Formats: sequence, C-alpha cells, structure tokens
Amino acid sequence: MTPSKGTAKSPGGARPAPPARKGGFLASTNGRKVVMAVTGAVMVLFLVGHMAGNLKSFLGADSFNDYADFLRTMGEPLLPSRVLLTVVEVGLVVAVALHMWAAVSLARRARRARPVRYAVRRRSRSNGYAVHTMRYGGVVIVLFLIYHLLDLTFGTANPAGPASTPYERLVEGFAPSRWWVTLFYVLAVVMVGLHLRHGLWSAFQTLGLASRRSYRTLRASATGLSVLLVVGFLAVPAAVVIGVIK
Repeated sequence: MTPSKGTAKSPGGARPAPPARKGGFLASTNGRKVVMAVTGAVMVLFLVGHMAGNLKSFLGADSFNDYADFLRTMGEPLLPSRVLLTVVEVGLVVAVALHMWAAVSLARRARRARPVRYAVRRRSRSNGYAVHTMRYGGVVIVLFLIYHLLDLTFGTANPAGPASTPYERLVEGFAPSRWWVTLFYVLAVVMVGLHLRHGLWSAFQTLGLASRRSYRTLRASATGLSVLLVVGFLAVPAAVVIGVIK
C-alpha cells in the first residue's frame, strides 16, 4: 500500500519536523518573553527614578518644585524645553504597549497550546495569585496611570488646578478629604508591587539567570525591590494625610 498524503514519512521513517514559525525572533515564545523582560526593566528604572523624585517632597516645596522643573528643562540649552522629557514619555508609552502586547499574546498562545482544561484544578504558583495579579492588576495599574496623569501631572482632575505648582497639586491631591483618591493610589501601588515581584522573577528565568544556586538570592532580590518601591511610593501620601507634608 502507498501511504496517504497526510501520513507521508521521511526516508528515514520519522515524520518530518513541523514547519518553523514565521515572523522571526519576535514571533517566537522566547522572543516575546524577552520583550516582556526588557520593557519591564525599562519600567523598573522609571519607577526607581520616579520614587526618588517623589521623596524630594520631604525636603519642602522648593526642592520638589525644582525637581519638577528639572524634568521639564532636561537637555537645555541644547534642546528646547520639555523635548527630552517628551522623548522619555513616548519611550515609556512604547515600553508599556509592547509589554502589554507580549503579555496578551503569550497568554493567548498558552491557551491555544492547552485547549482542554484539566478535570481537576491544580493549585500552583503559575495558576495562583500571580496570574490574577498580572492580569487584573495590570488593568488597575493602567486605569490608575490615566487618572494619576490627569490629577498630579496636568492638574485637570486636581482641586489646585492646572496653574498650581507640582507641590501644591501633591498636597491637595492627597488631602484627607480626598481619601478615596489615596485609597485608589494605595491599591494601585500594591498591585504594582505584586506585579513587579512576579515580573522580576519571570524576567530572571527568561534571561537564564535563575538556577538552583541563585534561586533564593533572586527571589529575595525581587521581593526586596518590590517592597522598597511600594514603601517609597506610599510614604508620600501617608505623610500628606498625617500632616508631615503640608
């Protein structure tokens, strides 16, 4: 009997290898994981710098306003005012967009690879709180970023108004009467911390840094950096609420 077209074999008797996925490195699972790791690193650097700038509010209005003015005038006199800051902002938007694209495409690819769910649910780190944090926490973070820009950056949603100084918007934005804004901020920052902890560990694995020897060290590093950022970001609204920053 001659084999049918669907069961043709190679001369050696083995089935031919499936065709390679088209699209190059970015179309592969590893490529998209690398995109997530690199864009995540960009956002971590931004968070560290942003936290350090926020903490200058403890030094008084002049120090915080000078920091905000420095951001707008970076690159002067070589570049016009706010050009370099705009480049940084566009880069961050691109990083966030690529990060979300990689995350969504990887999640869809994982579902297609396992179309039939297990009959018995298994509890694991990948299917536990981490997955829900990365999925729903990401939505909370994006919504918070939009409001955060309208509130403290542009001032359109802030009681002090767009013409106020950055320090005035900071104090009015976290005033005790606006407790719901502070609560939303706390929720979003905690979500960022959980997202960051899981994301850092995933990045270590993707980049081949995780091993049996480095497991505990990298886990502790991911947790430590996440806690540091959460505490650093929450220190400012807490200080405004209790009257240390006023």
